[in-house]
Amino acid sequence: MSSSWQKSSYSGGGDGADCIELAVQDGTVLLRESDAPDVVVTTTPAKLRAFILGVKAGEFDHLADA
Repeated sequence: MSSSWQKSSYSGGGDGADCIELAVQDGTVLLRESDAPDVVVTTTPAKLRAFILGVKAGEFDHLADA
């Protein structure tokens, strides 16, 4: 897969093994963890936006307590 992957500026320093990377290919958003680059999840820009808005609104905060 020859996409240009981008990681968040909030990702930890060092070897960069603790981050989520994103790319766009043919209008599809690709997501992967840097420590498992062969596992790629796909979504649409609209669904990713809805998820990010939900995270910002605290809709998933209860999952951090698990």
